[in-house]
Amino acid sequence: MSEPEHRGESRLPVTLLVMFLLAAIALGISPHYRQDWLLENVLVLLMVPVLVLGYRRLRFSDGSYAALFVFLLLHEVGAHYTYAEVPWDRWFSALFGFSLHDALGLSRNHFDRVIHFAYGLLVTPAVVELVAARTSSPGIWRWLVPVSLITASSALFELFEWGAAVWFGGDLGVAYLGTQGDPWDAQQDMLQALLGSLVAVAVLAAAGRRRRSRS
Repeated sequence: MSEPEHRGESRLPVTLLVMFLLAAIALGISPHYRQDWLLENVLVLLMVPVLVLGYRRLRFSDGSYAALFVFLLLHEVGAHYTYAEVPWDRWFSALFGFSLHDALGLSRNHFDRVIHFAYGLLVTPAVVELVAARTSSPGIWRWLVPVSLITASSALFELFEWGAAVWFGGDLGVAYLGTQGDPWDAQQDMLQALLGSLVAVAVLAAAGRRRRSRS
């Protein structure tokens, strides 16, 4: 992937921002657990202003903005229901006529696993562009640095999640932590973020090679 070009004429980032804000407002109406919804949106309240304020200094590609939009939208769905209670299998059954949860013999709601994988997959493209624009990382380091940043940020989030759960305790702490009885929940979540990031850089690297071979 080459460093993103100046995209002064593109309206997609602003359109996606408006769409996300509307969706976030809609999903913020009567969430299943208001306090958990507030906690889940702390990082969103930090991330979105950073993207808006940094828009003039560093614009990502439209593809990266679209990927960030999808990730944040999925996160808002999880915040509305709480991650452990998103009725994704009910939606799947309505569409395809059978329960994927039963077919795969799942013992827990894996929506949180999907979101952590999506974090690695959908946030990595923007991080790759950020690293390319702000550092000189030659060769394989161009890919290793973004993957490392995604993995490190995933670990920091798990620490933040643990600290918040201990601080608030009670039902709120349980809802926010969302381990569903899995003692390896944090490690599984970090692994999913790492795998998603690896898939993203593999796709981006392959796409870059195809573009160079055609030029």
